Amino acid sequence: MQMPMNAFKRALQQGRVQIGLWVGLADAYAIEAMAGAGFDWLLIDGEHAPNDLRTVLGQLQAVAAYPTHAVVRPVIGDSPLIKQLLDVGAQSLLIPVVETAEQAASLVAATRYPPRGIRGVGAALARSSRWNQIDGYLNAADDEMCVLLQVETRKGMENLAAIASTEGVDGIFFGPADLSASLGLLGQPAHPEVQRAILDGIAIVRAAGKAPGVLAADPALARMYLDAGALFVAVGVDTTLLTRACRDLAASYRADHDRPAAAMHLGGL
Repeated sequence: MQMPMNAFKRALQQGRVQIGLWVGLADAYAIEAMAGAGFDWLLIDGEHAPNDLRTVLGQLQAVAAYPTHAVVRPVIGDSPLIKQLLDVGAQSLLIPVVETAEQAASLVAATRYPPRGIRGVGAALARSSRWNQIDGYLNAADDEMCVLLQVETRKGMENLAAIASTEGVDGIFFGPADLSASLGLLGQPAHPEVQRAILDGIAIVRAAGKAPGVLAADPALARMYLDAGALFVAVGVDTTLLTRACRDLAASYRADHDRPAAAMHLGGL
């Protein structure tokens, strides 16, 4: 059995833009419906969505048959949790709240087997190795790991060049919501100051030879960041798309329903 190749990582290395969707419904059936929609990557969110190890596993299994790549965001950069996510089959992680190069290096180490890192060896129990059925898994796994670090605070932005230059880091993702809060602009992810910070950040990350990414559900902002050099951009959120579509559909009928009804004509009276 052959090692699954991380096509998403290869695309970023080659400078090919990857368009993604944020997935927070925490359900394998739902993500499978999205997996055939044409996105290059789907983000399984374990930070703000109600996911745990088993729901992530189910979603990885649901996506596996489709031409899209699953990226997993853990709740935090915790080495034991990273080990579990890798063992159930995640090859790409987006790790939130990274603020220093030292932290970045420790997170990279958590995704690598010794002697390059500290990932625990338990391949016989792991879906990632297909339960030791992938030839040479332990020696090949490190090269397929994609480490994306989320920089979303003022401190992280101050240390951005050093974080991006850390060996083993594949990309830096900017979180506009948390970044705006850290800059004193809570609830204003599209504020010009936040936009400028992200645009400057994209240039710094590209200069380090790494892939910049961002979440931008506004099409104008998404295109602006893409034009500036962002390589992996999430252009929507599943929960937002669903609630908006439901709300719009209900409103389209509610408008008719709320009109005064025509007087009922009762025959024979």
